[in-house]
Amino acid sequence: MSTLTESHPEPEKMNNSDANGAGALVEWFRASTQYINAHRGKTFVVALSGEALASEHLGNLVSDLTLLHSLGVKLILVHGARPQIDAALNAAKLPVEFHKGMRVTNPTSLAVIAGVVGAESIRLEALFSAGASSSSAAPLASGGEALTLSRGNFITAMPIGVHDGVDFHHTGRVRRVKVDAIAKRLEERTVVLQSNLGYSLTGEVFNLTVEEVATELAIALQADKLIFLVPQEGVCDDRGELVASLNSVSATAAAERHAASDNDTEKALGTALRASIKANTAGVNRVHLIGYKCNGALIRELFTRQGAGTLISDDSLDTLRQATIDDVSAILSLIRPLEADGTLVERSRERLETEIENFKVIELEGAIIACAALYRTSESLSEIACIATHPDYRRHGLGARLLHSLTAEAKVLGIEKVFVLTTVTAHWFIGHGFAEGSLDDLPEQRKALYNLQRKSKIFLKGV
Repeated sequence: MSTLTESHPEPEKMNNSDANGAGALVEWFRASTQYINAHRGKTFVVALSGEALASEHLGNLVSDLTLLHSLGVKLILVHGARPQIDAALNAAKLPVEFHKGMRVTNPTSLAVIAGVVGAESIRLEALFSAGASSSSAAPLASGGEALTLSRGNFITAMPIGVHDGVDFHHTGRVRRVKVDAIAKRLEERTVVLQSNLGYSLTGEVFNLTVEEVATELAIALQADKLIFLVPQEGVCDDRGELVASLNSVSATAAAERHAASDNDTEKALGTALRASIKANTAGVNRVHLIGYKCNGALIRELFTRQGAGTLISDDSLDTLRQATIDDVSAILSLIRPLEADGTLVERSRERLETEIENFKVIELEGAIIACAALYRTSESLSEIACIATHPDYRRHGLGARLLHSLTAEAKVLGIEKVFVLTTVTAHWFIGHGFAEGSLDDLPEQRKALYNLQRKSKIFLKGV
């Protein structure tokens, strides 16, 4: 019989409280496995504001994000730097200018902003490098490799321009997301790091908002989740209690309430809510608002039934589906105003009835609020046509949602390219990855139907 020594002390007996704690841990682990399996291979876009980067809780966030990566989640991290930029501009004795909530970025301030944003990107790279080597999650990574971050010119930007007589100079908006380049990095088990800076086709640098960049990335990639890390727990009701989930209607009301507040933190939550609604209506079905100040909130929100933030989801409200013959009247009502102003080619009821199988619609509470059609014109080429959205929902990204759905359908059919003909929405299609073509790019059958009087421009995109 062996005897116990100082190097092998007798284990202490587990008391009831310890046993209960261990039992709870076991139950949590058992319950979490379904979420681990569900999230593996999925794409998450995570927005880190400058306030989150300045927080004492950043280290915990890095550890939790490293854990997500180790569990097989494809991560795109988007960071801002608002407070850091303000501090740098003040130190340089440069004016901090805003108009309608947007920063005015003149050439002088741009140089300071670019330096600050670059420094924050480098700091994140360093933190993740350290986190990957020290984190208990590191050995779980595929093949045991270290976590790698990748930066690049993934965002094509365009200027905001002049509004109310105010020239925003280098303040811009997202024009295009380089989806293929990002997807390649993700398939290589790389975490994509994107700042709030974008670059124009002419080589200019533009200052964007972290909320817009994260939202447009999530929409373009059709991410499984978009996550905003916010100062609050999430959205709270009038009693101050956390609201676990919201649909777009209730989220819109909450966004308006927070945006009207005089408190900067509340206004920031309103901005995140508006971005969430846009992403949600454009096909990103799960948008989370999670407090970065609460240790482990990100993990609890994603891996427990109780959660720890607010989920924005419209799954129960609108539906994207195949059109049926019963939808013909509703589609006609939707497209008639656009036919009248020349945006769309006129379609008769009889033609629409025969072509209804080509259409998809978005239905909200029994009403058709958007439609689009896919026509196969050759073995390798299909036309996307008749994209129409109800005027009340034209800023909700429904057109982009239909475009993505029909493009995905074309890919399943073995189509190599899709094309569109347009007279007034050229920039919208360019912003969604289409490139201008010519009549020679169309198959002969479609060329014969081309209306020379409309002078429609032709745009193509590979699928």
